[in-house]
Amino acid sequence: MQTRTLFAAIDLGSNSFRLEIGQMDLGQLRRVEYIKETVRQGNGLDADRNLTMEAMERGWECLARFGERIAGFKPSQVRAVATQTLREARNREVFLAKAKEILGFPIEVIAGREEARLIYLGVSHLLPQSDERRLVVDIGGRSTEMILGQHERASTLESYRVGSVAWSMKHFPDGLWTASAFKSAEIAAKAVLDEAQVLFSRDQWDRCYGSSGTVGAVADVLTLAGWPEGRITREGLAWLKERLLKAQKIDNLRLEGIKEDRRPVIGGGLAVLQAVFDLLQINEMHAAQGALRHGALYDLIDRDSTHDVRSSMVDWLAQRFGTDKLQAERVSKTAQTLLASLASEPEAEWSADRQRLSKKLHWACQLHEVGMRISHSDYHKHGAYILDNTDLPGFTLDELHRLSQLVLGHRGKLRKLESELEDSTFVQQLMALRLAVILCHARRDPDLSGLHLTCDSERQMTHLQISSEWAELWPQSTHLLREEKAAWQKTDWSFVVHLD
Repeated sequence: MQTRTLFAAIDLGSNSFRLEIGQMDLGQLRRVEYIKETVRQGNGLDADRNLTMEAMERGWECLARFGERIAGFKPSQVRAVATQTLREARNREVFLAKAKEILGFPIEVIAGREEARLIYLGVSHLLPQSDERRLVVDIGGRSTEMILGQHERASTLESYRVGSVAWSMKHFPDGLWTASAFKSAEIAAKAVLDEAQVLFSRDQWDRCYGSSGTVGAVADVLTLAGWPEGRITREGLAWLKERLLKAQKIDNLRLEGIKEDRRPVIGGGLAVLQAVFDLLQINEMHAAQGALRHGALYDLIDRDSTHDVRSSMVDWLAQRFGTDKLQAERVSKTAQTLLASLASEPEAEWSADRQRLSKKLHWACQLHEVGMRISHSDYHKHGAYILDNTDLPGFTLDELHRLSQLVLGHRGKLRKLESELEDSTFVQQLMALRLAVILCHARRDPDLSGLHLTCDSERQMTHLQISSEWAELWPQSTHLLREEKAAWQKTDWSFVVHLD
């Protein structure tokens, strides 16, 4: 089978790493291969929230095997996402730097609400079409996601820092299951999940689904014990808890259907699941087939179409903060023209990577004035803060930070972006944005006919030639462009202005 017809998603979870390879067939995603490895990075965080070397090694070894399987895939065919453990880890960049090299593809650390969005996307795609209002719950190793939605659209998304690995380590540290430990674990889980009672109240959904991890494990055990297939009930949870209490510890547990990798974390997962049932008044939960990795696959495929959710979210954020849409489009059109001049190849021949840079520059242009609703003074700083501190569905944390740095740097001094200026592609995006903002300062379409812009990335030098006729016709723009030269003098890049 040719790899160009395949798509791959990798889920770097707190308990397990998963690789899903699928193929689009008549509009539906068909599984080609699925690999799951228990890595248990979630219990590899020390007291200072640093991943231990042992935990990192386990992750790297797994990714090396995954990398071998997807060798030959293009970047547009692969999406790897990391969740709560790497959101928490202070030294995540140490792990990620080597992990990306080993895997051969970028790894995105996604926010909790983005994880929730992808979970719902995966679950909804693999459910029969229905008008029912759905509640989806996913209890992972270190976080629990809850989503309300209908059809394939999620309306409420939340992520809570409570999960099977974290709760097993905290409340069952010696692997002993006691009534008092379960009571403590359930009370603690309810404290974390308390606000979910309002956001996901019983009157807002018709049917409840559970995804992946703990829910799948509990459903498997109950089904093999004679309970209705794929359904978890209050009675079933009570029965399973009683079995754990009678066993008292992991080594004594004799339950058909429970896998070895799930046994050490079943206590914590069960306590969290019981808390969810109690808080949200759930009587029955259905085990869903879809999960985060399926959502990542569908989202990856959508990104290559006209349905990229990120563009919709940028539009929504710009509208919410009342940006000047006409000015944003004006700046974007100008910046795209300038970026084409800075690139070494014609726009028509741009690679997929270059096209993605162009799209992200467009988003930065749409949002460059988003901070003005807060204050006209230093609005670029307010805009950067908004982007660094918002959960925008579809975006990774790194993507949002990149946008924030473009917004921060579109005016003012450049010393604040010292580390980002080591990336020549970022410099090209930033320079195109800064020059576009200057040329559109009068909030009208600029005249670009008398300008010629070139870039030598190896020498870190950009040249702007201005015709004398243009300079005479547009004196204020010429003045601002000359001032821009001074801004770049305090960086490793040179911006040289020539007046013909």
